[in-house]
Amino acid sequence: MPIRTRRWDYPKEEGDGLRLLVTRYRPRGLAKADETWDQWMPNLGPSKELHAAAYAKVGMGIPRATYRARYLVEMRPQREAIAELAKRVAAGETITLLCSSQCDREARCHRSILKELIEAEISKMNAPSQAGVRLS
Repeated sequence: MPIRTRRWDYPKEEGDGLRLLVTRYRPRGLAKADETWDQWMPNLGPSKELHAAAYAKVGMGIPRATYRARYLVEMRPQREAIAELAKRVAAGETITLLCSSQCDREARCHRSILKELIEAEISKMNAPSQAGVRLS
């Protein structure tokens, strides 16, 4: 049940499974025929405001911890979409989360946070049911 993360401009590899573009913006100037992804979910990318703050398009930029916290808040309304991806991965499907061609530091990219959210949802699905358990 792997979840991969890559940049959208990396060539497809065997085993990528569903290549999912998770950016707010579609790459500029790219013909539809040249798309390297199977599906685009812009709602799983950071908002335009958060993107601008993170890349100092407005002001001085924000620290990584602030970016992470704000992205997590932005993903709360996306719980259903994240849960659906988790179900697909738990069922054995591979999903590759794709981000910008400019995003060369995966550890600082929202795709790594999104991967964690999907993995956390899988863990919740696999946890033993607490139904009927009472706390004294």
